[in-house]
Amino acid sequence: MDCALQIFLNDQWIDCAQIEINRGLCQWNYQVTYAVEHTDAPLSLAEPVDMDIRAARSLPAFLSDLVPQGAGRRFLLGELELADGPDADFPLVRAGALNPIGRIRVAEAVDYFENHVARHPDAHGLPGLTLDDVVVRSAEFKERMFLHGMLGTGTTGVQGAAPKYLLTRDTAGLLHGDAVLPDADATKHLIVKLPRGNGAADVKVLRNEAAYMRVAAALGIRTHAELPTLHGDVLLVPRFDRIARAGKVVRLHQESMASVLGLSGFDLRPSLFEMVAGIRKVVTDPSAETLEFIKRDVLNLAMRNTDNHARNTALQLIEGKVRLTPLFDFAPMYLDPELIPRALRWYRPDTRVELTDWTDVLAALPVSEPERRMLALELSRFAVQIESLPNIMEEQGVDHDVIEFLTRSIDMQVRQLKALQPPEAHHAPSDSTYP
Repeated sequence: MDCALQIFLNDQWIDCAQIEINRGLCQWNYQVTYAVEHTDAPLSLAEPVDMDIRAARSLPAFLSDLVPQGAGRRFLLGELELADGPDADFPLVRAGALNPIGRIRVAEAVDYFENHVARHPDAHGLPGLTLDDVVVRSAEFKERMFLHGMLGTGTTGVQGAAPKYLLTRDTAGLLHGDAVLPDADATKHLIVKLPRGNGAADVKVLRNEAAYMRVAAALGIRTHAELPTLHGDVLLVPRFDRIARAGKVVRLHQESMASVLGLSGFDLRPSLFEMVAGIRKVVTDPSAETLEFIKRDVLNLAMRNTDNHARNTALQLIEGKVRLTPLFDFAPMYLDPELIPRALRWYRPDTRVELTDWTDVLAALPVSEPERRMLALELSRFAVQIESLPNIMEEQGVDHDVIEFLTRSIDMQVRQLKALQPPEAHHAPSDSTYP
């Protein structure tokens, strides 16, 4: 079983690599022409463009970013009559990776979608949907989901447990399945996110996700210029891996940290020190991105976003620079009925003992002393903002009971961050002048 990978460059999809699985051995390589002409456009930031043939008993780590999960996975398993499990991942990629997040797709998945649509003549030329159609799950919306079989709406290309659809807004403001609307007609690309389940807690998590993102933006965390908005029980999330302008769409390279770390499959749990090391290895400005990553984890701890697995952090290549993507999937996940634990932790590299104090974490980071002092100073300054979190959360619309519940975790983060303040900062001269 094999497949051909394509990458979007210079306004077109071009063939770039092939993958073959034979008797449990997976081999893949870049095409010769591509390896010569596109050395600056890798499939993974951790895999240079070259002419080597790579072989392993698992799928390439970057391919796991394309494996359908959640509702899209369940749909395709039924369509392909497959039993669930790791052995299904490659067939699911061949059928479902027609339009994933980022700029990579599988040619066979494009063919699968075209054959799927051909079997449903009524799926051709359908008018766009209004946002109200999506919010109320109108008959038109449900019919569209059936006709496109969750393929055209991108459900097979976006991972996670919550039901999600990739939709694109046209020039008239109407919504279409992302794979259905031509690039020339696209004005905005969106993720439509529904509650994970039917319970009140599921709706509460989704409702507060929009407010959580506003809080992060207010604190100076890197967020997309357009923040998510809530419409009923539907969260509308503007995508940051697509830029639609002048009748064209730019697809940015986007890759999870699981892929950068070479972790194939799911539910693998690197330590947060390994995450930092992986980030620093490929980003343009390691010091800035290390600080950004730690600040995000301070917020995860203070605001109890426990769902911090390795695919909830990603990198992107934009304007020639590699950096962390804007924050995403940031919500009060401690409320989730499935009791999602904090997956990634600061396990000390040499002893594997968990570190829970920022003083110990910074001491164990393998960075230069000047950088360690910079991180300590910036995080101690961040304490002032974290101390204001209750007021900021109230201003941004976080539920009052959530704010009250977070009091202890916020206080703990404030104490730890203030303890990082360098001694000289306590005696720094005032900026004030006296006559």
